[in-house]
Amino acid sequence: MDLQLTGRVVLVTGGSDGLGAALVRTLVAEGARVAFCGRDEARLHAVAEQVIGGPGEAFGRVADVRDPQALAGFVTAATDRFGAVHALVNNAGASSTGPFEKHADEVWQADLDLKLYAAIRACRLVLPLLREAGGGAIVNSLAIGARAPGAGSTPTSVTRAAGLALTKALSKEFGPDGVRVNAVLVGLVRSGQWERAAAREKIAVEDLYHRMGHNSDIPLGRVGRAEEFADLVAFLVSARAAYLTGTAINFDGGLSPVA
Repeated sequence: MDLQLTGRVVLVTGGSDGLGAALVRTLVAEGARVAFCGRDEARLHAVAEQVIGGPGEAFGRVADVRDPQALAGFVTAATDRFGAVHALVNNAGASSTGPFEKHADEVWQADLDLKLYAAIRACRLVLPLLREAGGGAIVNSLAIGARAPGAGSTPTSVTRAAGLALTKALSKEFGPDGVRVNAVLVGLVRSGQWERAAAREKIAVEDLYHRMGHNSDIPLGRVGRAEEFADLVAFLVSARAAYLTGTAINFDGGLSPVA
């Protein structure tokens, strides 16, 4: 199926590792022009090199999405390079969980800054550009805890629930402008953070994934793959998903108790 992404400009935050890096590779393979950001310059360069020679093109920029000026600079660099924006994927974020009583205000604020306020600011920056382009798409990468929070899941579950509300509100407000806003709720998926966790535990990463897949009651019996996440998001930002907005899709192998 042709996703009709050739020449479309897509911005991806948190694009230097894991799910974001997989998405950059998939979008370029589909012919899109991709601007992506992250905090690690070496990882940005590595992803950019991986897509050289693809049907599309990509460039990475060092930017901490928690910094409003850095985020604005990223969006400006993307428009200077490509001349337009057709889609935004808010993917930056890392899990922060633990006992509620151990989280000081600083922990909550850091999580909100990284996952919620960064997405709010990115949407605010990009919405005028999407209107200029005649419409477009925003995808917020969230987590299944947004719908089904468990014990010890704060602050991430609360921040992600706010992101879910943001998704629905913006879909209602900007639908008349032809801007679609959807979310992907991620469960357990292979990523760089789990590779680093395996290294800290001094075990093979495949052993960790096997343990996670069989000890987490995932109906499909395995953790997801970053490439599978990328396929879903690429579809959501494409013209093939033209009648989808205001929805949140569980990407979790059936793990969440809430559909």
